Amino acid sequence: EHRRTIGIYLQALWSFALANWTFLDAAILSAHAHPPYEDPQIPPPVHVQFVDWVPGICSLLSMLIINLINKDKIRGDDYGDSTAVWRARLFLFIGFAFMAGGLAGNVVSLDDFLTLLKHTVEFPALNKSDYQSTTLCADVT
Repeated sequence: EHRRTIGIYLQALWSFALANWTFLDAAILSAHAHPPYEDPQIPPPVHVQFVDWVPGICSLLSMLIINLINKDKIRGDDYGDSTAVWRARLFLFIGFAFMAGGLAGNVVSLDDFLTLLKHTVEFPALNKSDYQSTTLCADVT
């Protein structure tokens, strides 16, 4: 009877654990990164700093806050004091604010990563001559 619900929770737990494990693996790997042996003046390619941890921490806190709130308190079905409903809705809002902050931080981190990738990796198929030969609009003379 509750097999589907258990499956959903197990899948969510597995996905969340896999994402956190991947991030921790990348953080540990970047902490032990060293410059190439043939050219020690080049800095390590990636280093995960505390700023990169903040979106993940915000997402984790939002998940915990949102999932710990009783749905009956939000609806007001609990017939308790009226401040309990107000506090539950306030904490729900704080949870969603943490979620939005985590998402915004991830977008900013991704933008920083793509900018770094664009300036450090050469793409041989995309030369300037390719850009000049493929224009979107033809010159009208």
